[in-house]
Amino acid sequence: MGFFDKLRGEFIDIIEWLDDSRDTMVYRFDRFGNEIKMGAKLIVRESQVAVFINKGKLADVFEPGDYTLETDNLPILSTLQGWKYGFHSPFKAEIYFVNTRRFVDLKWGTKNPITLRDPEFGPTRIRAFGTYAIRVNNAANFIKEIVGTDGHFTTDEITDQLRNLIVSRFADLIGEAKIPILDMAANYDELGEFITGKIHDDFLTYGIDITKMLVENISLPPAVEEVLDKRTSMGIIGNLNQYTQFQAANAMEKAATNDGMAGGGMGMGMGFAMANQMGQSMNQQAAPAPTASAPPPLPQQKSFHVAINGESKGPLPVAQLQGLVNDGSMTRESLVWTDGMANWQKASEVDDLKKLFSATPPPLPPG
Repeated sequence: MGFFDKLRGEFIDIIEWLDDSRDTMVYRFDRFGNEIKMGAKLIVRESQVAVFINKGKLADVFEPGDYTLETDNLPILSTLQGWKYGFHSPFKAEIYFVNTRRFVDLKWGTKNPITLRDPEFGPTRIRAFGTYAIRVNNAANFIKEIVGTDGHFTTDEITDQLRNLIVSRFADLIGEAKIPILDMAANYDELGEFITGKIHDDFLTYGIDITKMLVENISLPPAVEEVLDKRTSMGIIGNLNQYTQFQAANAMEKAATNDGMAGGGMGMGMGFAMANQMGQSMNQQAAPAPTASAPPPLPQQKSFHVAINGESKGPLPVAQLQGLVNDGSMTRESLVWTDGMANWQKASEVDDLKKLFSATPPPLPPG
């Protein structure tokens, strides 16, 4: 470095950090020989903390504000330097600006599937991913534990370690919770909040506070998801007979409009045949099943015409003919006729009427 660079370094009177990046967590303020002019101005903006390091040891920490660097506001550095009566310009110290704003949309996810025992699917594997947000809450610890002497520390340098910590805690939690896989989607918020609480103390050891963790997705292996999709499809289809008829109707429509099958004639023939078959199937389904407990219809009694005093009376049912027999109006010799008989016959010769005379004694023989 040239003489003028050294000269400009000695006469720097304003120490500040303006950052337009979105991933810088720590920035070391560079100048020649780490020399700071006596009475220099230190400007620490909101969401920043300035940390002074002297000979490898952490000294003073400045919160947001505007400072004139003197022994009064550098008590630790003054003690380390042994300034009993003030210090002379320039003095040496490293200055690290720590970004304390919230870093959001950091990614986490399982590199390998997590094996667990599901109450419905049995042993299975899942993957999970999501996002989280952090902020530096202890600049001194963060520099001592993570940053070291890195002059430009970004989120990429720590996200791998934080992601491994999250995945480890997530696998342990999901195994102990025993939540059915199909119910996990309803518990994403609860899982995120619980994991945040579990790993909060682990992050604090690095000087970091995890402010939010989101579980965005928990997925099954592709083969299991394919079977699950088929199972869901079966539930949506519902009645397989109706679905088959619907598919047949679509096929019939396509076949009827297919010009490539003998000018459409074969397609129409196939369409009519499929329509006929589908109609028969629907009629069979629509026909009501016979009721097993319903009795058969009562048999119809025959009615007869009977000749009394040279006149035909009737048709009369058998029960009514019994009354004629009882009062003597009808005898065994009376002629009767009913549907199906070629001629009139004697009542005693008709099988359906013989029983009418069983209890009636025959006429007395002549004396």
